[in-house]
Amino acid sequence: MTISPREDDRSLLEVDVLGRSVVYQGFFAIEKIQLKHRLFNGGWSAPITRELFTRGNAVAAIIYDPVHSLIGLVEQFRVGLLSSKASPWCKEVVAGMAEIGESDEQVIRRELQEEAGIIPSALNEICEYYSSPGGTNEKLRLYCAVADLRQAGGLFGLPEENEDIRFAVFPEAEVLPNLYNGDYANAATLICLQWLAANKSRLSMSGFAASA
Repeated sequence: MTISPREDDRSLLEVDVLGRSVVYQGFFAIEKIQLKHRLFNGGWSAPITRELFTRGNAVAAIIYDPVHSLIGLVEQFRVGLLSSKASPWCKEVVAGMAEIGESDEQVIRRELQEEAGIIPSALNEICEYYSSPGGTNEKLRLYCAVADLRQAGGLFGLPEENEDIRFAVFPEAEVLPNLYNGDYANAATLICLQWLAANKSRLSMSGFAASA
């Protein structure tokens, strides 16, 4: 299989996939791929073998209350943090994997209810990015969900998926000045919080008066 660059986009290098197989299938999958690709000098690379951690598409959202200057985050155990010097419990944005036939907006609305009990008054798209393209095909689309957070918080998650999630609300003055102290040590959360810091002044809450 050869993937050629579009005529109007010379940044896409030609890739020749020589072989592809699934070497592990569990909660996630790992593929072994043999390929060669065009070099910047116009030649071809030698055959290369790479392992690809396949996760597919995910959607995530920071939850923000612009009227009361509150930010909602979930906290849950993450196996990837077992070697962390801090804690394997991670403060992060609401997130979930897309199921077949779901749009990104449908995914995040479902996850907001399952993980935080939130029905947003508005969704603002932030960006789309690949989490670690050197080894995984995982792509994330990020949103800012606007909601009234005055009475929000509690324990959530689906027991059948072994989810144990705590949703908590924090004053933005406590969160935004401390983005890099290690409490929000995952890419999706940092990107969402950075976007919020730059854009919060233009957000409004549908259905709530500014004086509420």
